[in-house]
Amino acid sequence: MKRSGWMVFVIVLLCLPGNAYAASVEENALNAVVRIRSVFPANADSANTLGRERVGNGVVIDSEGTILTLAFLTRQAETIEVTGPDKEPVQATLLGYDYGTGFSLLRPSKSLGVAPMNLGSSSALEVGDSAIAVGAGEGGLQITKVAVRKEFAGSWEYYLRDAIFTVPAFSDFSGAALMNSKGQLVGIGYLFMPVALEGFGVLPGNMFIPIDALYPILADLKSAGRPLDAKRPWLGIYAEEAHNRVFITKVRPGGPAEKAGLKAEDMVISVAGNEVKGLADFYRKVYGVGDAGVEIPLSVLQGSKIQEMKVLSADRYKGQNGK
Repeated sequence: MKRSGWMVFVIVLLCLPGNAYAASVEENALNAVVRIRSVFPANADSANTLGRERVGNGVVIDSEGTILTLAFLTRQAETIEVTGPDKEPVQATLLGYDYGTGFSLLRPSKSLGVAPMNLGSSSALEVGDSAIAVGAGEGGLQITKVAVRKEFAGSWEYYLRDAIFTVPAFSDFSGAALMNSKGQLVGIGYLFMPVALEGFGVLPGNMFIPIDALYPILADLKSAGRPLDAKRPWLGIYAEEAHNRVFITKVRPGGPAEKAGLKAEDMVISVAGNEVKGLADFYRKVYGVGDAGVEIPLSVLQGSKIQEMKVLSADRYKGQNGK
């Protein structure tokens, strides 16, 4: 889209209320977005960073009442409570979760009395297309626009090949529904983050997980609680990118990286002899070595010396120690 087109679009969206667009969306679809409140034990993996109480959204996606939401809102939670349009809180249980996408599924203890949202195709959503972000809170509806489709790499060993980036930012983004013009679910809100627009610099926006990433794992999440063919090797690290370089910021105690000798502030130079150029490239190269359990050869700048290390990767679903 031309510069003038983006400017007009952004100005219009920032000036008009989201509810002005509600008439274009079926009420049943909006009712399928529910509020989620979770309480976590003090020893949960992310209790210190994300807190013990978390609030977000979920979307009812089938006639059984299955709710699609995010793993960080639900995995390891002591209690999960969902609230539909009738405002009556209902307890829910975790059906399954996927580290690869960040999705999780819930099952409420009783029916929420809402029709499921129809699932669409995120691959059909193109840059420049309008979409609707929907949260369960008051005024939780906003027209947005697809600004970028590209890969995304997160510091917590998270990689999406084709994430959806939208502007302007939607404040109730966590677990929110991204709907196309047909009222179909095409994405789930994950992050608030800056989005670069050509000719305009950086604007506040969101990253959505594409719904197409759910289809290959949906049956497994319902039946087994995890994707049965998940094969990505896990190192047990947190990493950041700066000037196309990858730096280890933290290693999980007892995890594969710590056992191999990796430390915070190490810089990763190469994987299996291939130079690393950024965080996404690092993950791709690690995954390219083999499945979980494979030995990952790394060249690492540790202090002033280059160290050759071999990290025996683990299956993330078997715990931080690979057991």
